[in-house]
Amino acid sequence: MVAINEPKPRPRLAWIRYGYPISDWQLKRAVGNFRVAILQPWETQIATKLKEADPAMTVLAYKCLSSVRDYEPGPVFSSGISPNQAAELGTTAGVADWAGYGGHIQQQVWNPTYQEAWVSNVVSEIADSPFDGVMADNDVWEDYYGHGLDMEQTRAGLETIINQAGTDLNAHGKILVPNIAESRLQEGRWHRHSRYGGGYEECWLGWGSSGDGWLSIDHCLDQVAAMDDDGLIIARVPGSTKNYTHHLRLALASAWVFLPHRDIAVSATGHDKYNGIPLFPDIDLGEIESDIQREGDTFMRKFQHGEAYVNLGDEINEYGMPPKTGKLVTRE
Repeated sequence: MVAINEPKPRPRLAWIRYGYPISDWQLKRAVGNFRVAILQPWETQIATKLKEADPAMTVLAYKCLSSVRDYEPGPVFSSGISPNQAAELGTTAGVADWAGYGGHIQQQVWNPTYQEAWVSNVVSEIADSPFDGVMADNDVWEDYYGHGLDMEQTRAGLETIINQAGTDLNAHGKILVPNIAESRLQEGRWHRHSRYGGGYEECWLGWGSSGDGWLSIDHCLDQVAAMDDDGLIIARVPGSTKNYTHHLRLALASAWVFLPHRDIAVSATGHDKYNGIPLFPDIDLGEIESDIQREGDTFMRKFQHGEAYVNLGDEINEYGMPPKTGKLVTRE
């Protein structure tokens, strides 16, 4: 595994920013405030500026493992192959567009022709680029998009691509960070898929920001246990776009409670809202001074410079914290 710009491990922020074009104002605000950024692969100038301003920052290019998008004009694409190449190679799966995502065309990820083209294209594009590596999206577990394909075959195909691409990117000094869906459901899956530089959990602690969109506490703990591994960890807590600081505090506090010994970068955004710049004061609680302490649905850990608290329950806790909230307390 290649280690890219690996600082002393502690929880920091991630800038998950693969939406509309990045403004000058956002770029200025981003410098120095994030451990990692995920950008569209055509944002090479932004990647260069971020690396020049903060060489320790890891900057990843977005690439989808599973689809092509027929609305992208190119010449750089968010997928591993272009729509025209998919047509030429005959790798389109022949199913309807992804449900809720018109123009996202499922590919035969189990097809060696697709696998070889994806790896060759992505490695050649990234090898000499300013990016430190690739965030490979849609390393799916279930059929989230209604295509009706054999998921065992699909998962096996994705794992083949990850192994091939990860090996080749590492050989060029780059990393591969898949968006590993539901890694808690199969022991060892996070480890296998993150061994080329790291892993990304897009739905940390839950799928949504209200109602039954949150995972149960047991499932949250299973998720954390799966993610507790070497390499860069990126974790996004789902939340409201208008009040992202509430969920960003939950993300940071959870990282300090559960994974303070890891190189973890967290964020919180609304559903498919990757245009903003969620910021929170950089808090370093210092060295770990206690194991995790649990009281009911509240989890807490003590550090050299303070404490971190997380309420994963559905009721206000004894500290006055509402459900699904986090708190960082600093002291001299």
